[in-house]
Amino acid sequence: MGFTADICDDYSDVVKVADPLFKRYGQKTHFSGPAATVRVFEDNVLVKKALQEISEGSVLVVDGGGSSRCALMGDNLAEIAVERKLAGVIVYGCIRDSDEIANMDVGIFALGTNPIKSVKKGIGDANIPVVFASVKWQPGEWVYADNDGILLSPDKLDV
Repeated sequence: MGFTADICDDYSDVVKVADPLFKRYGQKTHFSGPAATVRVFEDNVLVKKALQEISEGSVLVVDGGGSSRCALMGDNLAEIAVERKLAGVIVYGCIRDSDEIANMDVGIFALGTNPIKSVKKGIGDANIPVVFASVKWQPGEWVYADNDGILLSPDKLDV
C-alpha cells in the first residue's frame, strides 16, 4: 500500500490533491511536514534563505511560477535541506545537479531540470499562501508526498 494512497482512502474528505505535474529527485521516496512557502520568479535568494531558516521537519514549498528557464535549486541548496533535516522540498519550477541530488538523503519534487542557475536579486515573498498545481498552499498546512502524488491537509493527519 502507498503512503498517499492510504491517506486518500482514509481522509478523502479532508485532503486536497495537487495536479500530478512533478518528478521526484533525491533518495527519500516519501515525506511529510508542515509547509513553509516562498514565491519567487527565476531568483533563488529567498529559497536559500528559507532553507536556512525554516523549522526542522518542514516542507519548503517554492512557487517558482512554473518557469523552466532556470533552476531554483541545485545540490548546494539540497545539502542545506539535508543538513537542517527538512522533510522535503516542492518546487513549482526546475532544479539542477540532479545526478548529485539523486545520491542525497533528501526528497524534492520539481517540474524538471535545467542547468542554468537563477538570478540573485532577492525578489519575492515568503510565508504567504501560493497557488499552483490546482491547489492553494497555506503556510502551516501539512504536506504529504510520494511517487503517487502530493496531498495537502489543513492539519496533521493520524497516519
